[in-house]
Amino acid sequence: MPAPFVHLRVHSAYSLAESTLRLKSIVALAGGDSQPAVAITDTNNMFGALEFSEKMRESGVQPIIGLECIIADSRGRGEVVLLAQSEAGYEALCRHNSRALLEVEGGDDPVIRLESLAGDGEGLILLTGGAVRGFVGAAAAEGQTALVDERLAALKEALPGRVYVELQRHGLDAERRAEPVLLDAAISADIPLVATNDCRFEKRDMVMPHDVLLCIGNGRKLAEDDRPRFTAEHYFKSAEEMATLFADIPEAVRNTLVIAQRCSAMAETRAPILPPFASEQGLGEEDELRRQSEIGLAERLDRHVYTPDMDEAARKEIADREARNKPVNDKCPVSGADVDPKFFVLHEDKRVAFCCGKCKAKFEKDPAAFAAKLPGAAPAPAAPVNDKCPV
Repeated sequence: MPAPFVHLRVHSAYSLAESTLRLKSIVALAGGDSQPAVAITDTNNMFGALEFSEKMRESGVQPIIGLECIIADSRGRGEVVLLAQSEAGYEALCRHNSRALLEVEGGDDPVIRLESLAGDGEGLILLTGGAVRGFVGAAAAEGQTALVDERLAALKEALPGRVYVELQRHGLDAERRAEPVLLDAAISADIPLVATNDCRFEKRDMVMPHDVLLCIGNGRKLAEDDRPRFTAEHYFKSAEEMATLFADIPEAVRNTLVIAQRCSAMAETRAPILPPFASEQGLGEEDELRRQSEIGLAERLDRHVYTPDMDEAARKEIADREARNKPVNDKCPVSGADVDPKFFVLHEDKRVAFCCGKCKAKFEKDPAAFAAKLPGAAPAPAAPVNDKCPV
């Protein structure tokens, strides 16, 4: 029976130096707990989207493609989670992420403007962020109720029917301060609640290795107090643990299933999307590539090989000599594998290449046994049909 909870905020190892959760671990954790779906929400990147989709599909767990990102308005900025609800949402997520990364300056964080999200938000679901750095949650933790109401109204207008007020319980003081403010604001704005756990590692006892990873990624020391850190509660909790943790707000747990049911997008393998190349001479791409290669080769020969005093015969002699230095074969006559030009012998005034030193040694020991496999070799004489002289 499917578990009654879905993780919608999971950082994989693709959140560089932020998580120890490898994709195969997420597959095992979600599948082992009978969770029907799971989201990937790496920080400012979608590097793992395709691999995640493929691994989840193979395991029978529904993949949800998401992104933890920073959005900004005239009052400041904060993190949110965006989830792709549909194919259009996945494409919008790619556009927003790409634009934010291209427009970032210096060492600043990539930022998505709220007005940009409002203008290109089809197929996206938004979770309002945690109490520490969240776009709405941090303002709630600081008691800025007017800002909370203002931002929820703006988000509701930008993504109508696709905004959820996010509640987290990692044991942080900021979360305890933010929760009553968020509950009141959600009721006032008529926005549903959702429970999340910011998953960064597999089990509770992985908190120390994860802390070490954070220190390495940020160039800090374990003994320092003013550095990024996470609690022991930032592990991949089971559905039962999450249901128990939010037993007093069961709708926040149920809404994780509702969101999973609303999402149906995944990254698909596709052929490279390359721009067409227009040739001034009207040639096809292969013919134009050959033409430019020949021009480039001629220029390099003139610059690096030929000398001004060489006549046409001298140049042809050099070209023929270079041709003789090339192996006559591209497949090893012993193994059939691709050749490595550094393994070669001269056989009947021709350079024969091999894939490795062992094959070269076998050929040198008995050339006749393999020479028939070389390009241009005469076919082996047919075996006689008789073993007794007919006369």
